[in-house]
Amino acid sequence: MFGGIEAGGTKFVCGVGTGPDDLRTAEFATTTPEATIGEAIGFFQGHADQLEAIGIASFGPVDPRPSSPGFGHITSTPKPGWQNFDLAGVVRTALRVPVGFDTDVNGAALGEARWGAARGLTDFVYLTVGTGIGGGAMVNGRLVHGMLHPEMGHIRVPHDLAADPFVGGCPFHQDCLEGLASGPAIEARWGKSARELPPTHPAWQLEAHYLGLGLATWVCTLSPQRFILGGGVMQQTQLFALARAELTRLLNGYIQTWELTNGMDDYIVPPQLGHHAGVLGAIALAERARSDVWQPAAAEE
Repeated sequence: MFGGIEAGGTKFVCGVGTGPDDLRTAEFATTTPEATIGEAIGFFQGHADQLEAIGIASFGPVDPRPSSPGFGHITSTPKPGWQNFDLAGVVRTALRVPVGFDTDVNGAALGEARWGAARGLTDFVYLTVGTGIGGGAMVNGRLVHGMLHPEMGHIRVPHDLAADPFVGGCPFHQDCLEGLASGPAIEARWGKSARELPPTHPAWQLEAHYLGLGLATWVCTLSPQRFILGGGVMQQTQLFALARAELTRLLNGYIQTWELTNGMDDYIVPPQLGHHAGVLGAIALAERARSDVWQPAAAEE
């Protein structure tokens, strides 16, 4: 049995099992590190005699490099109390099992590659649109890490202040993609949360425009075989058709592939694992940790 932690800025999802068929989960609000980790460790201690490893897919930024002195730390997050917190180290010390560690979106991408909407693909992007915006990419069958890990939510996108006078909500970059299109940005701009806005509200065409700008950038730079879009904002299912149409408009026929001309409905899709993508990805990280093959960009099997 493996343990997985999807460590989100709003909640922690902890799970035990070997995959989707036997997964058992519990959820806790993300409060202080001490209280939140205490609840998570209490959950796993109930299965301690069976656990072989724990995987953690965490909000960030994080340090996922095993060779780094800061491995397993959450680093420059704006979330109070969590800056420079040694998440992997605390869990490893408490439970005395190997710990795998990566970003929440890389974890979700790994879960979808193993059990979900990216099975059989070598190149794809998993994007979460919720409290923040983050992306994980697989290229040639390997999760992308590089110097640290991708920060897809913080790319700069064109911002027409005449059409959208909202200045942006990112505390670091103001009107980056996350600052313009995350859940908090939607609420700050329109005065209501995403779930309170009707499907016909003009918020969704604007949201699709910003998402389309991001997707077009990654089509041109990573050439993914598929985009998987998850997170709370994407529960507004009308966004998928709007985003597909906006991506088509922005690419303007320049890139000619079957996926973009005939298969768009299968090109931008929701996670097949639903809200369990992150915790199942964490379990996949745990499998790696147990077999001692975890590397910053280890090939997927």
